[in-house]
Amino acid sequence: MRFADLKNDFVFRRIFANHPDILRGLLNDLLERQGERTIEAIEYLPSEQAPHVTGAKLSILDVKCRDRGGTTFVVEMQLIHVPGFVNRVVYNACKAYVAQLQRGEPYTKLADVVAVSICDFALWPDAEQDAQGLPRVPMLSRWNMTERSSGQNGLLQVQYAFLELPKLPKRWPETGAELWAWLFVHTPDLAEVPPELPPGPHRDAVELANEATFTQTEQEAYQRVMDEIQQARELVKLAADAEARAVDAEARGRQDGLARAILAVLAARGIAVNSETRARIAACTDAATLDRWIARAATAASAEEVVAPVA
Repeated sequence: MRFADLKNDFVFRRIFANHPDILRGLLNDLLERQGERTIEAIEYLPSEQAPHVTGAKLSILDVKCRDRGGTTFVVEMQLIHVPGFVNRVVYNACKAYVAQLQRGEPYTKLADVVAVSICDFALWPDAEQDAQGLPRVPMLSRWNMTERSSGQNGLLQVQYAFLELPKLPKRWPETGAELWAWLFVHTPDLAEVPPELPPGPHRDAVELANEATFTQTEQEAYQRVMDEIQQARELVKLAADAEARAVDAEARGRQDGLARAILAVLAARGIAVNSETRARIAACTDAATLDRWIARAATAASAEEVVAPVA
């Protein structure tokens, strides 16, 4: 057996936009809806796509639905960490909230909106959180407005959930949310439906991803989207590489300027600089070191003293 990637636009829509029980299972697991809060039924709403990468049809896809209580859910798969991603999530969730009300209708008609984003990248990487001394954000994070002093969750009208797939634990899943993340990551690697999967939405999703169940037209559509995803990733990488080169050039320009300033200060003070020390100053790429050397250049008795190691 071969299984298609659940993150693929065609496959995601084939499963979650056409099988409400599977989408309902995903929502209940990711939003921890149990008991009286379980989502029992949903209706689909018109959905939209908003590509963010020039030349690629796809970078974002979503499925929208509403439960019997009126809460709207916007479920999206985000494959690429494009600039402004979180801002766009907030914007679209708030837009969905405001769009419920027609001119002249009372605000009491507004129902909650929950934006669920499945991210094929780390939105809040552990290393960055650690470096800033901040708590790590879990793989499945839930967000809403709270009162700062008391922690009161009084403003729940617009809520957010993010599932960061790279944070998937390296073990068999222990929760429904972890199992969904595991399937999004590992389904393309499967050779059979895992026997550990119980009957229900998780197993149903995998079985629908079996490429043997695709028609020729569906297989071609799946491959087209795979090609589009690859194109999008390549375009984003090219843009990132170009930005990195620009940043490097700017940094190198500042470093060259500091090196010239060090030599200029020493020359103004009549201090000779041999070729070895001059080359060392010119080759230095560490801005902090260059800043230290330029401060030393104002008082050092020799060029060698300027570049001497810190005692």
